[in-house]
Amino acid sequence: MTPADLAALLRGVTQTVLTEHGLDVSALPEVVTVERPRNPEHGDYATNIALQLGKKVGVNPRELADWLATAFGNADGIESAEVAGPGFVNLRLAAAAQNVVVATVLSAGADYGRGDEFDGRKINLEFVSANPTGPIHLGGTRWAAVGDALGRVLAARGAAVTREYYFNDHGAQIDRFARSLDAAARDLPTPDDGYAGEYINDIAASVIAKVPDILAQPDAERLEAFRANGVELMFDHIKESLHEFGTDFDVFTHENKMFESGLVEECIAELKANGNLYEADGAWWLRSKNYGDDKDRVVIKSDGHAAYIAGDIAYYKDKRNRGFDLCIYMLGADHHGYVVRLKAAAQALGDDPSTVEVLIGQMVNLVRDGKPVRMSKRAGTVITLDDLVDAVGVDGARYSLIRSSVDVNIDVDLDLLAKQSNENPVYYVQYAHARLSALSRSAAELGLAPDVEQVALLTEPAEGELIRTLGDFDEVVATAAQLREPHRICRYLEALAGAYHRFYTQCRVLPQGDEPAGDLHRARLALCAATRVVLANGLALVGVSAPERM
Repeated sequence: MTPADLAALLRGVTQTVLTEHGLDVSALPEVVTVERPRNPEHGDYATNIALQLGKKVGVNPRELADWLATAFGNADGIESAEVAGPGFVNLRLAAAAQNVVVATVLSAGADYGRGDEFDGRKINLEFVSANPTGPIHLGGTRWAAVGDALGRVLAARGAAVTREYYFNDHGAQIDRFARSLDAAARDLPTPDDGYAGEYINDIAASVIAKVPDILAQPDAERLEAFRANGVELMFDHIKESLHEFGTDFDVFTHENKMFESGLVEECIAELKANGNLYEADGAWWLRSKNYGDDKDRVVIKSDGHAAYIAGDIAYYKDKRNRGFDLCIYMLGADHHGYVVRLKAAAQALGDDPSTVEVLIGQMVNLVRDGKPVRMSKRAGTVITLDDLVDAVGVDGARYSLIRSSVDVNIDVDLDLLAKQSNENPVYYVQYAHARLSALSRSAAELGLAPDVEQVALLTEPAEGELIRTLGDFDEVVATAAQLREPHRICRYLEALAGAYHRFYTQCRVLPQGDEPAGDLHRARLALCAATRVVLANGLALVGVSAPERM
């Protein structure tokens, strides 16, 4: 019995109890809360439904809990129910009901953890979107990992997800990039506002190889050639780095397209027509303050040039024109102001603000020997995606960046990720899968196969803990999707690996010596097979490999 099955059972029983006592059934919530007690001695699960309902139906919660405990204890699949504290009910499941989880996992296989609550939702997920003026830095690398994982999680729960990269090829930063390439090609100092690092020299050399006469061209033509070719080469490198990192995009949208297509002008005309754009001091202003912003924003500057928000408004409109009902933006720590600004733009165009979600990611620091790692050899001033992958590999890099909430700054300890020990979280999880794979091979050599029909024999505490942890997976994935928090998958996997390692230590799976194979061995093999499935499914959701040998 999974937690969801148990919650549904408890709701039905509670409804019956309320009816029998003439109480208001409409007070019953749609979903009854079911949780795992911190202390296993208190039971397999606990519910606070009596505390939730007591005042609403006019009954002391403790008295209501007594009625419910009696009814729960008589329900199929529940071995016992006891009242605790002011009105909690602790539950112990019957072995047969508890072990249905193993059969459910093995039956679903790779689909275990998938759901349909996002069916029909068309989600645009925009992340990374680094300027094409240098390699992806650590902040962008965090989004490359987290964004890709979030896309996988949302898709697993039924959403149609489009991963999109917004290519910022319009603005002053591209001019500075072109001047930097030009200076490097002519062996001149880097401009004061330019970009430095070995990659600039490499790209400049590649442009010269592609356009051999570039240095003989007039200044304007030469700079334009460096701009066009340099940006293309830089972006090719970014795409290649992301692909090798396991992050691929469905759509690459160019900022220039917003202007060249006329969409910026179209949005400006619409905002003028609906009164959300007004003229003052020679500029055109968005009435963003009317929609929660701290001030109105300039869209067209007094010199006639578009402000950056003009492109943002058009880009949002472009997404909506393509049929997306939810636009998720994943932005860096310095973009807090964009949360209200983008929602204001949506409302000014007549949309509900819920069509926009903005996730803000905090900083990432690399640590080695207990000290910060400050500088990249290639990029000159920042640590890049390539640097991190070179140091710890794709799996270590992705897992370490995904396993913490994006709301917090994180330190990535390069020494820790290099260790093959339980201290290293990705190793700990992957080793559990590899150990299970080895166990499966050994069982096959003995001619021993899992037997789901015997899982009722699994009554040891360590077996029960592992089974209940397996049963939690579906809810963990659903919550990760609902809250946009893929780090929950990593933390769950670590808990599952821990439960498995404890089970493996306490419960012998394969017969030893001349011991004949029995039903208990086959039941434990079924539990191991289910654990292997869930570990592989969870690792796939965060884009990390599930090795069969380590």
